[in-house]
Amino acid sequence: MRKPEAIEALSALGQETRLDVFRLLVKAGPGGLPAGEVAARLDVVQNTASAHLKVLTQSGMIRAERQGRVIRYHADMTGFRDLLSFLMEDCCNGNPDLCRPAIEAATCHC
Repeated sequence: MRKPEAIEALSALGQETRLDVFRLLVKAGPGGLPAGEVAARLDVVQNTASAHLKVLTQSGMIRAERQGRVIRYHADMTGFRDLLSFLMEDCCNGNPDLCRPAIEAATCHC
């Protein structure tokens, strides 16, 4: 991940509702959730939820999958892992292997 993508991801996650959406999708696991269910669970108007889902999708933190008329959203754990790696790449006095266990512990393999 390059700096512009990291800034976009951090900006997307730096808004309260979008952070709630991301955390909800992480909790939902690999099955994800339909857009309407995301809005309902977070008690957000569907138009507002759609705008937040779009920002998160563009940032690479979530991904969308169309299933007929329904769009199902999933946390993009690869994008999240890439963000964590970017943030920690220069840790430990330039020895990122020392931080690798922290990165792996913070990401799932789903």
